[in-house]
Amino acid sequence: MTDYPLPNVSYDLSGRVALVTGASSGLGRRFAEVIAASGAKVAVTARRQDRLEALAEQIRGAGGVAEPIALDMQDNESIMNCVAKAEAALGTIDILINNAGIPDAQRAHKMSLELIDAVFDTNLRGPYILSCEVARRLIAAKMPGRMVNISSVGGFNYNNNGAALYSITKSAIVRMTECLAVEWARFNINVNAIAPGAFSSEMMDGMLERMGDISQFFPRKRICDPAQMDSTLLYFLSPASEAVTGTYIKIDDGQGSR
Repeated sequence: MTDYPLPNVSYDLSGRVALVTGASSGLGRRFAEVIAASGAKVAVTARRQDRLEALAEQIRGAGGVAEPIALDMQDNESIMNCVAKAEAALGTIDILINNAGIPDAQRAHKMSLELIDAVFDTNLRGPYILSCEVARRLIAAKMPGRMVNISSVGGFNYNNNGAALYSITKSAIVRMTECLAVEWARFNINVNAIAPGAFSSEMMDGMLERMGDISQFFPRKRICDPAQMDSTLLYFLSPASEAVTGTYIKIDDGQGSR
C-alpha cells in the first residue's frame, strides 16, 4: 500500500511547467500568478504581448519564473508554435490551463459568420487542439500531467441574455473534459474543469456594461474575486486530486445557476 502523507495535501508545484492561456487579464492572470507563486515555471500566453511582458516581469520580481508567449487561439500555427516555444524555454508542459475565451454578446440570428467562427475557435476548437498537442508531448515523454479547462455556469444555464453560442461552447468544454479524461487516463493525464459564476474580469465588465449591475439579483449581491478560485485550481493540480479526472466544479457563490 502506498505510504501517503497525512494529510495528503500539498500546493507545492516546484519542478512543474505550466501554460496558461488568456493570461493577459482577469482570471487567467490570477491563475498564472497563483501557479508561479506555488513554484511552477509558467508560460503566460495571450494575444496582447505588452501585457504578457508586464505580467512576466511581475512574476519574476516575486521570485518566480515566467515566459511571455504570444498566442492566438484562432490560429493553428500560433497554437503549435506557442507549445514549442514554451517547451524550449521551460521544459515539457505538464500543467495546462485552458482559460482563453471570448463572449458572443449578440442574439444567435444576428451573429456574423466571422463572429461565430471566432467564438467557436477561441472557446472550443483552440483549446481542443492545444490540449491534444500538450498531451502528445507528455505521452512521448512518458510524463503525467494535469489539465484544467475553464468552463462557465453559463454552460449549464442560459437565461436568454444574448450569449447562446458562449453557453454552447462552455457546455462543450465540459464534455471535452470528460472525453479527454477517459482517453488519456492510461497515460496519467488528469483533465478537469472549473465552471465559474460571475467573477471580476474584462468579460464581466462588458456584461455589466450591457446589462447593468446583475449582482443585485444574486443572494450575496456581489461579483466574486478571482482569488476565491485559488484553492479549487490548486486542488486540481495537487497530489490530493491524483484520482480525480473527468469532472468539473461549479463555483457560483449561490448565484442560482442550477
